[in-house]
Amino acid sequence: MASQPPEETHLAPLIEPNTDVRTATQKAAEDATLANMASVGHVSMAYTASQIQVLEGLEAVRRRPGMYIGGTDGKALHHLFVEVSDNAVDEAMAGHCDRIDVILYADGSVSVRDNGRGFPVDINPEYGIPGVELALTKLHAGGKFDSGAYKVSGGLHGVGVSCVNATSDYLTVSVTRDSKIHHIRFERGETVEPLKVIGKAKASEHGTLVRWHADPTIFEGDIQYDPERIERRLRELAYLNKELTLTFCNERDADTFGEDGKPVTHTFHYEKGIIEYVEHINSTKTAVHKPIYFGGVRDTTIAEVALQYNDGYQDTILSFANNINTPDGGTHVSGLKTALTRVFNNYARKNGILKDKDLNLTGDDVREGLTAVVSVKLTHPLFNAQEKAKLLNNELDGIVNNIVGEKLGEFLEENPAVGKRIVEKAVTAQRARDAARKAAELVKRQSALESNSLPGKLADCTERDPKKCELFLVEGDSAGGPAKQGRDRRTQAVLPLRGKILNAGKTRVDKVLENREIRALITAFGTGISYGTEEEEETPVEELVGEQPINVKEAKKEKATYDLGRLRYDKIIIMTDADVDGDHIRTLLLTFFWHYMRPLIEGGHVYIAQPPLFRIKIGKNDQRYVKTEAERDEVLKSLRNKRDVVVTRFKGLGEMNADDLADTAMNPETRRLARVQLDAENLTAAMDMFDIFMSEKVEPRRDFIVKHAKEVTDVDWEG
Repeated sequence: MASQPPEETHLAPLIEPNTDVRTATQKAAEDATLANMASVGHVSMAYTASQIQVLEGLEAVRRRPGMYIGGTDGKALHHLFVEVSDNAVDEAMAGHCDRIDVILYADGSVSVRDNGRGFPVDINPEYGIPGVELALTKLHAGGKFDSGAYKVSGGLHGVGVSCVNATSDYLTVSVTRDSKIHHIRFERGETVEPLKVIGKAKASEHGTLVRWHADPTIFEGDIQYDPERIERRLRELAYLNKELTLTFCNERDADTFGEDGKPVTHTFHYEKGIIEYVEHINSTKTAVHKPIYFGGVRDTTIAEVALQYNDGYQDTILSFANNINTPDGGTHVSGLKTALTRVFNNYARKNGILKDKDLNLTGDDVREGLTAVVSVKLTHPLFNAQEKAKLLNNELDGIVNNIVGEKLGEFLEENPAVGKRIVEKAVTAQRARDAARKAAELVKRQSALESNSLPGKLADCTERDPKKCELFLVEGDSAGGPAKQGRDRRTQAVLPLRGKILNAGKTRVDKVLENREIRALITAFGTGISYGTEEEEETPVEELVGEQPINVKEAKKEKATYDLGRLRYDKIIIMTDADVDGDHIRTLLLTFFWHYMRPLIEGGHVYIAQPPLFRIKIGKNDQRYVKTEAERDEVLKSLRNKRDVVVTRFKGLGEMNADDLADTAMNPETRRLARVQLDAENLTAAMDMFDIFMSEKVEPRRDFIVKHAKEVTDVDWEG
């Protein structure tokens, strides 16, 4: 039995068939509109002061939800949960909460309960309404603008929970404080049941319960909350806040119930905090030593770092500011990187591992195989945008640099055996990276010759505008023939790949670049590869010991080898057989892109072709293509009374003729493509998948297959 390929969990299908057949009248109307394009926005009414509208309360959020929650798709739906749960966690960071319970109900609603102080229920003197109602019905209302109610929090603008209220068809709040239970209800942002006392509570009981149901008139289609996504966020919060216990109960999906037929409550609590987070990330790898942890306080800022090296070749650094994931890093990450490079170079020279004639280790050398989590908590975080992907507080660079430099230096002095293993690994990485740099420069020099240096098997297109060009990566020469014949030679190029490329997830970069097929890919794309970070940290030269300091500017210049602007094709389309081998080749390609060409994925340039598995021929002139057995059975059911129906199963792309392949997988008018997408919220899930499926360790892969075996729907019985 074959498990579903790991990248499928990160694919969002981009369907491109022309399914709508318009009438001649509709076409004529469209042509008339296009001919008179300038008048499309014209209105006949006069423009007077009476037409100027002021969107009161939360009406602006309902009119333009994308401005406040990022859209109306599944990501925006889960943003509602993040906003409410973050409010509860802010209570924990304020020292008033140690438990948060989350429930996903059968009707699709969600509740978050905390044992914090509870929303204020007294009357706000300026607005004349209870504090809880003010916070939920007014934008930019909250207790986090100064350091009174909260010294540290993730909310900055006071729009979070009110936006949840605005985009829910109902939201209820129960507040327990002062020995009373208070209740208030909203519908689509409006108060329908004012705050009232509905019961008594013990003096020791306190907290807030928020339950909401997302408004189906706002969110697209039949989107629902993903339990795994919720669990992933709760687990992350538990790692970052070791004093906090979080629970999750899924009452919606019966297939997750226990043997007694009742919903199961999952508990997340990690006494060692981010130490256990690092151990979790490294569970699919072989660790070189036990996790190293250190923290420090500078003024009102707290910084924690946990790190552990493994025997792999990639580094993983997760960073957080006030529990907010910052996937693009920021000043706290640059401080960590600078300290690591300085401390390990000093240690290596002091202990004679690096001689005077040796070059200093670069940041990439000392980070090879590193897994680290850095978490900072500060009073006034500054982010690059509302998405909060990058921390900008300049003081954090120096704070983290100072704490890591001091504490890591002490650790290495007290644990020389660990220090020696890490530095020796870095020296080996330095030698391999030097070999990789030479190989990459060779590929780069070949690419400078443009078309004369392109791989011999590449059937290039004639169009020179990359925005109009596509490159099909096809499995083997047998499939390359029909693909080359069926393509549009003007805009579509074809590169056949022989066999399976190296698994980049468990191969050092110098060995990766020795692979002929990978070199062909690099040359064809024209972008180079990321074998080092493009932005090397600014390590002060005078702080390094020895006679061979790093030339920072040259390091940056050499490492900036990946240039997405030189990409020769806007779409990179992986087209493999619909069997286990095809899945494997596709996964290997995605692994290579993930480790060495990730901007391709982040920029939305990578696609998966969806060739059919069956051709159903009806008589002499009619035929249909379907991808799954279920689709085949549905078509055959509709053709029950037809004669001369012949079903052909394609075992590979090589069995398809050029017309078949063009119609079903290459023609933009009729094909189906799936775009490979990655967003910040799913970054850790993507890392987990690549680590589980593409690392050396077999046990995590086996455990995953056993756990999810019942969920498999696509089994290649003939593979």
